Amino acid sequence: MRPLKTFDEFLEKGIMKKRTPDLARANSLLKEAKKRKKFLHELFKKIGLNDENANYFVENSYDTLIELIRAKLLIQGFYASGEGAHEAEVSFMRNLGFPEKEARFMNDLRYFRNGILYYGKDFDASYGNKVLDFLDKLYPKLMGFIM
Repeated sequence: MRPLKTFDEFLEKGIMKKRTPDLARANSLLKEAKKRKKFLHELFKKIGLNDENANYFVENSYDTLIELIRAKLLIQGFYASGEGAHEAEVSFMRNLGFPEKEARFMNDLRYFRNGILYYGKDFDASYGNKVLDFLDKLYPKLMGFIM
């Protein structure tokens, strides 16, 4: 996997664009992220995480976190589109002060989620648990940037 570019590189290439803040859309994403996280934890409590369902936890954990990142971007008046848009959104984590290790893990998660969606990649419960731990660690931090 190639290294994650800087946010400014995505701005220069026009993948990330500056525009009027969209607070309504940001609020919608925030609500969806809250519901998705609650659902994941209810699912975990009721049926648990295993090798058969790990992909669902991986996908939804990524979606929860990227929704929060997008919400913050929209609040600040940014919007990503085109090839590399998800990478651009992940790179924004550095601008928020997240450690490089966390930005890299999120970028790996982005890459692996695409593997699930487009290439039939399977993950096991061990990786699913790492992703849930990552979600639980980053979620409150990202919420702190939004609230």
